[in-house]
Amino acid sequence: MVRAANMKQAASEKQLKEARGKIDMLQAEVTALKTLVLTSTPASPNRELHPQLLSPAKAGPRKGHLRHKSTSSTLCPAVCPAAGHTLTPDKEGKEPGLAPLLSLLLCVVPSKAVHLTYEPAWQLLPGEPPTAPTSTSATSLSFSRQVDTTLFAEFQAWRESPTLDKTCPFLERVYREDVGPCLDFTMQELSALVRAAVEDNTLTIEPVASQTPPTAKVAAVECGSTNTCALSGLARACRHRIRLGDSENHYYISPSSRARITAVCNFLTYIRYIQQGLVRQEAEPMFWEITRLRKEMSLAKLGFFPQEA
Repeated sequence: MVRAANMKQAASEKQLKEARGKIDMLQAEVTALKTLVLTSTPASPNRELHPQLLSPAKAGPRKGHLRHKSTSSTLCPAVCPAAGHTLTPDKEGKEPGLAPLLSLLLCVVPSKAVHLTYEPAWQLLPGEPPTAPTSTSATSLSFSRQVDTTLFAEFQAWRESPTLDKTCPFLERVYREDVGPCLDFTMQELSALVRAAVEDNTLTIEPVASQTPPTAKVAAVECGSTNTCALSGLARACRHRIRLGDSENHYYISPSSRARITAVCNFLTYIRYIQQGLVRQEAEPMFWEITRLRKEMSLAKLGFFPQEA
């Protein structure tokens, strides 16, 4: 009996030691992920953490494989199997933004709130580096911003009790002015299905392989072709396709349609994070981030989208 007790004690101590080792490893991963979240944002990425953002002269030769944009992972929310959270799309094959890193952190430590930093890069054009102040006589275009009191009041009222109810004044305005027009395509029936899938966070976007081997045919039903957008009905080169919920049907979409869908997905993802209490910021930085996401939807619905290689 003493021998059996000693064996059980030794086994328990071994399991305890292994469990502590796993905890230490997870804590190290959480610390690293928090560092990425707090020091690298889409508006101001940390170039030391992401050497691929450096210029070719500074970056130097890089070893390893390069990932082609067309073979990147799905560009709309994908479900994380570890905790059931969703990952938002990366943009045009670039480094994942704030939302994917936050979602990855939630997969490791569920139900933990994360403090987000605010980088005031609203005054810079896309790709424009920060510059020193210039004189008032300079001819370069400059931007200023001012809070719209009506919009800000609606946002503050919603922020006090965040909800996903589309009838509240704040979300009703955004749906009416941005989300609705952005997802209003020529093919009305399919547009309604896409909008419902986006709101339910069940839409999947995946790149279309350039060449599919005959032995690896997809069992799903292909709707349309790679030369016609299923949403606009126009003859366009479709490099991505969408799938709605659990349906096995795939619909080919053009780059413009994809940009409109992903713009709405990015906005709704950020709104969900606020509603779940995962964004800890002051009201004004939060408002300007929402305004930036609304701007992306406005540009997308007007036909502006990033050019693919």
